[in-house]
Amino acid sequence: MTRTTPFASKLPSVGTTIFTVMSKLAADTGAINLSQGYPDFDCDPDLVEAVARHMREGRNQYAPMQGVPALRQAIAAKYDELYGAQYDPETEVTVTSGGTEAIFNAVAMAIQPGDEAIVFEPVYDSYVPAVELNGGRAVVVPLRAPAYAIPWDEVRAAITPRTRVIMLNSPHNPTATVLSSADLAELSRLVAGTDILIVSDEVYEHIIFDGARHESMARHPELRARSVVIGSFGKTYHVTGWKVGYAVAPVELTTEFRKVHQFTTFATNTPTQYALAEFLTARKGYPELSAFYQRKRDLFLRLIEGSRFRPLPSRGTYFQLLDYSAITDEGDMEFALRITREHGVASIPTSAFLYKQSAPKVLRFCFAKKDDTLERAAERLRRL
Repeated sequence: MTRTTPFASKLPSVGTTIFTVMSKLAADTGAINLSQGYPDFDCDPDLVEAVARHMREGRNQYAPMQGVPALRQAIAAKYDELYGAQYDPETEVTVTSGGTEAIFNAVAMAIQPGDEAIVFEPVYDSYVPAVELNGGRAVVVPLRAPAYAIPWDEVRAAITPRTRVIMLNSPHNPTATVLSSADLAELSRLVAGTDILIVSDEVYEHIIFDGARHESMARHPELRARSVVIGSFGKTYHVTGWKVGYAVAPVELTTEFRKVHQFTTFATNTPTQYALAEFLTARKGYPELSAFYQRKRDLFLRLIEGSRFRPLPSRGTYFQLLDYSAITDEGDMEFALRITREHGVASIPTSAFLYKQSAPKVLRFCFAKKDDTLERAAERLRRL
């Protein structure tokens, strides 16, 4: 007999995330995992030692709800240095248990039942569920292929009196595009005179290529005043499993954000925060990150030369989209499963990020891997 829950699902169309599915398949089949976005190399051993040292020194109890003061101060100093943005570490910086928690908190504080949030597809998988769990409706605006540009005319048409939030992601997962200064100028004109909140997912802020500048919402005063800007130490320091992120926002937004945060996780791992504060204060890790990953991107592109995959531009993040239309007419999920099982390389089908559009013949590959891993994966991809 089929058993059902005695309540209606809040997310009836949601199953296990594609990241879990593909990583499990890679593990089960022994495939090279270029699907889920995490490195297969370790972080700086000094960072591990710093965490252990703070554990030995007894910093093992609850951190302050807002985050360890030293880390909040270091985050505020970084935003001042990089973007000329002054955030008060006491009232405008909050440490969270990963970027995903920060995204959820920002949506939860703003969305009431019946409210609308504009999202852009391909859309990272946690955005729409966060909106729906809080009683809102996600208004999906497709990015314009092949450049995955924001169609600002369509955004303007999508705004209604119920629009409360616009959710942005730059550098963008999965398309690896970045917002330009022209995009932010359009956004400024669009939201002027409204009460629309911007939730800006900038977890890949330090991974941007070819001399481009990261256009953080924090850099632009008129946008900063209405934005919750979200960052992640997991991406910056190669420690995705530590799940430490943060949000910076004006005091009136942070006050509401913290009301949600304190009943979501309350506090984040204490010794880890102290160690990250040391690294951030010393400017360790992030200044050289773009060059580090640009070399990885360029290596991966060189390695797949001669294959039938066609690379799309990767301007940031540690992801590379590959068009496979010259190989097969299969749908992207079918093809991704087949090459994992038969050729031993796991990727992510971009249909997992789509709600309105039909899926193009494009897969997402993660190049945050050891050179040897990329070499072995590319050798297999060249055979297709």
